[in-house]
Amino acid sequence: MYLWDDRGQRYLDFSGSAAVNFIGHGVQEIPDAMAAQARHLEFVHSSQFTTPVAEEYAQDLLNFAGDNFQGGCVYFTSGGSEAIETALKLARQYQVEIGQSERYQVLSRSQSYHGSTLGALAVSGNKRRREIYLPMVREFAQIALPYCYRCAYDCEECARQYADELERAVELTNGEAAAFISEPISGATLGAAVPPDSYLQQVAEICRRHDVLFIADEVMTGMGRAGRNFAVEHWGVAPDIMVTAKGLSSGYAPLGAVVVSKKVADAISSGSGSFLHGFTYNSHPISLAAGRAVLRYLQKMKLVQAADSSGNGTPASELRKALETLRELEPIGDVRGIGMLWGVEFVADKQSKKPFASALNFAGRVAQAAMRRGLLVYPMQGSVDGVSGDHLLIAPPAVITQEQIQWAVDQLRDSIQETAGSRPRSA
Repeated sequence: MYLWDDRGQRYLDFSGSAAVNFIGHGVQEIPDAMAAQARHLEFVHSSQFTTPVAEEYAQDLLNFAGDNFQGGCVYFTSGGSEAIETALKLARQYQVEIGQSERYQVLSRSQSYHGSTLGALAVSGNKRRREIYLPMVREFAQIALPYCYRCAYDCEECARQYADELERAVELTNGEAAAFISEPISGATLGAAVPPDSYLQQVAEICRRHDVLFIADEVMTGMGRAGRNFAVEHWGVAPDIMVTAKGLSSGYAPLGAVVVSKKVADAISSGSGSFLHGFTYNSHPISLAAGRAVLRYLQKMKLVQAADSSGNGTPASELRKALETLRELEPIGDVRGIGMLWGVEFVADKQSKKPFASALNFAGRVAQAAMRRGLLVYPMQGSVDGVSGDHLLIAPPAVITQEQIQWAVDQLRDSIQETAGSRPRSA
């Protein structure tokens, strides 16, 4: 659970290093597997060779992804942004392969984040990370996403109303929609906002009915983080394409993956037979050895079960209960999340839900105060409108103990109170 800096200061990693580390730091099996692979074969280009580690790990990952992906394929990349870029291009090629070349638009949601490449930014809704690059990107329609604390529909049948936005957006493309991409649970941009029941099921049905591919961005929520192998399992949803990274290698090596259903894979293999895309380092053997070792370790240690916040006595359930106690603090507007992914939203006024002035950087100051106490959290701004609104993302490794959880929440509480006590009156 710990990291040390060059002065010997110890930090409890309460954010999993940007929701990356799921199995904990310093697990010796992982570098051992990487070293063994490096001694055997460090690299070949995937245009010339495949490797046993790629084939075996791909099958392991398809099995981990469940019945929906049996008979499918996996495309390995060096991280989440590359994997999103791959998924977007794959969705376009799928439509061309099946004779729907007029379909090219990829619909997405506001207040989302899918990566830092221009293609990924084009379908993201994070204002701060997008704004200076907007002249360089091709944009398509974005719809609102469920955010229960600030629900646009007052939480009356809001699942249907949010899903209806997708239906209308698809219809407005006049048959040009190729895919819809969304995070099952919002990541850092909105701070672990969990959708209402039936929302994702309705989204998947709309995509199916309109022949639009459903891409689930599980870069942050996949590989056990949400207390299931992948977050979509909470709602029984079967996407056409699923993207994962971060916890895929738990940070031990750069790695991302696009998990593709049989329907999509068959369209390519029975059509042109070649995916028109590639990176030098996709399917890098050493990274794949790390990922395969991480998957085996989290299964051996039953870390997906540990991350189930609905269970009794699991680390995730203890985390949920401990974070809920923060609601009593005056600056806390909302505590939300699932599994080992939680958001804590700050407000200047509980009654009106008024956010702090963005210039105050309340979340950043809380994170700085926590760091001085030896606690690492993930601060973000813009949850209300892309500019204002402060929150923290909490995403510790699943190996965290009850004692560590209590210590961390105590330090976080003190950090919040210190920051609230030192802010200017006008804020």
